Parts: sequence; structure tokens; C-alpha cells
Amino acid sequence: MNCQFWIALAMNAEAIIRSIEQEYIKNDLPTIHVGDTVKVGVKIKEGEKERIQPYEGTVIAMRNGGISETITVRKIFQGVGVERVFLLHSPLVASITIIRRGKVRRAKLYYLRDRVGKATRIKQRFDRSLK
Repeated sequence: MNCQFWIALAMNAEAIIRSIEQEYIKNDLPTIHVGDTVKVGVKIKEGEKERIQPYEGTVIAMRNGGISETITVRKIFQGVGVERVFLLHSPLVASITIIRRGKVRRAKLYYLRDRVGKATRIKQRFDRSLK
């Protein structure tokens, strides 16, 4: 078979996958940037009951796009740094609320892992809305 056939088949398969992904992408998410402080409501199932637990921290990284888009949120809990990666379009993520906008000059804030206390502060940004 010729090369053009395989290219057309691959492009068609890509379009099919993208159309299926569109059904599961959430449209009600706010615009999130690295450096923002966010509160993520995570659905937790305990036995028969289901509750939403808030996880509040700073977005230190964003990866991928589309259905597989993730954010890494870091917070300090009892003096220990805790990082958690959230799939934005996962059904386990109930809500995402932006608490404050951060002014940063990097795409990844991994350097915050080495810092303690006041050194981890990020300047607030006022030119972007909280939506």
C-alpha cells in the first residue's frame, strides 16, 4: 500500500479520537496559570458515602493539553511539602476555584521544593481576573 493511504488513515483516526475526547472535556473550568493559588474539590468515596475534600495549594506545573491536561499543586501540611497531580477533566475533580493569581516568570516552579517558609511566597498579580 502507498504512503498516502497510511497518512490519511492516521489523520482520520486522530480526528475520531479528538471527537470522542470532546465529549469528556469539561467546559466550566477557570483559566489556570502556573503560580496561581487554587482550591481543588476532590471527590472521595468512603464506603457508601461520597464527599468533596478541598485541596488548596500553589500550581507549580501544568502538562499536556486536551483531555490529558494535568496540574501539579503543592502545599505545606504540618511542615512537610505535599504535591499532588490532578487530571483537570477527571470525574474525581469536582471543582476548581482560583483564590489568588501569582506573578511568576517560569513555566515550572520546581525551585519552590527547595525553599522553606517566607522564601516560598509568590507575588500577587492583579491584572488577571479570578475567573
